[in-house]
Amino acid sequence: MTSPPARLLSLLSLLQARRDWPGGTLAERLGVSARTVRRDVDRLRDLGYPVLATKGPDGGYRLAAGTSMPPLLLDDEQAVAVAVALQTASTGVDGLDEAALRALTTVRQVMPARLRGRVDALQVTAVTRPRRTAVDADRLLAVGTAVRAREVLRFDYRAPDAAVDPGAVGPPRRAEPHHLVTWAGRWYLVAWDLERGDWRTFRVDRMEPRSPTGSRFAPRALPGDDVGAWVAARFAGPRWPCTGEAVVHAEAADIARWAGSQGVVEPLGPGRCRVVSGSWSWTGLAAWLGLFGCDVDVVGPPELRAAARELADRYARAARDDG
Repeated sequence: MTSPPARLLSLLSLLQARRDWPGGTLAERLGVSARTVRRDVDRLRDLGYPVLATKGPDGGYRLAAGTSMPPLLLDDEQAVAVAVALQTASTGVDGLDEAALRALTTVRQVMPARLRGRVDALQVTAVTRPRRTAVDADRLLAVGTAVRAREVLRFDYRAPDAAVDPGAVGPPRRAEPHHLVTWAGRWYLVAWDLERGDWRTFRVDRMEPRSPTGSRFAPRALPGDDVGAWVAARFAGPRWPCTGEAVVHAEAADIARWAGSQGVVEPLGPGRCRVVSGSWSWTGLAAWLGLFGCDVDVVGPPELRAAARELADRYARAARDDG
């Protein structure tokens, strides 16, 4: 017969692996009597594990959710999977990335040496895009709760230029929330816009959910079977043969009004913004950047710099007064 501590771990592992266990089946799997199983269940309860007794011909047990988080028992593959997932976690949610690193330290400390070696051999550096936008955890939770409950979400939605124009926050919106997704370092809500009668994506960092939520709704069928493919197609836009990046010396809100769907505009600070855009030719892209009427620093690629120099020489020749 195994020792009581080892038997407790085996019992806990079985309870975590399946929702309901008949008492007789547990006793058979552990090689003990039904009375011993009852005593071991009581020990797990004393340790904080909420093990419920279930009714039935044989009686049984179920591991339920409790008021606190008791220690988990993971097999080797689960432990390695959790450690790797925590290494690559980059949620864009305020406070959660730091919590993931703390959790990784906790998991690694309790691993046996053989598993620590496997995890250390998989050291991963998660490279995130510099334009990742953090979102408030409470806001994300409020939106996610509405998705799960299938309740109409009421929210204020801040337009891109709301920072310089408070009036850019329009009237409250109403939508049927369906999916939370991440794309290019941002969190989005995929929802059916009740005012516009169409599917829309909303940036969660620009949403301010209102309480209480609205009535429950029956889920609609999203166009296409795969929400990931639908979102990717939504954001794909035109595939320009020439794409470049520049720093424009102007407010992001002012540039965003004129960039339209051709460029992605992000603020870098007062009077400066980053613009990524495309065109059918490098000279066309360079000329487009010059339309804003302000200083521009070309970041790259080299073809865009060369096109800017070519345009500068061409305009200089055009502006010469030779008499």
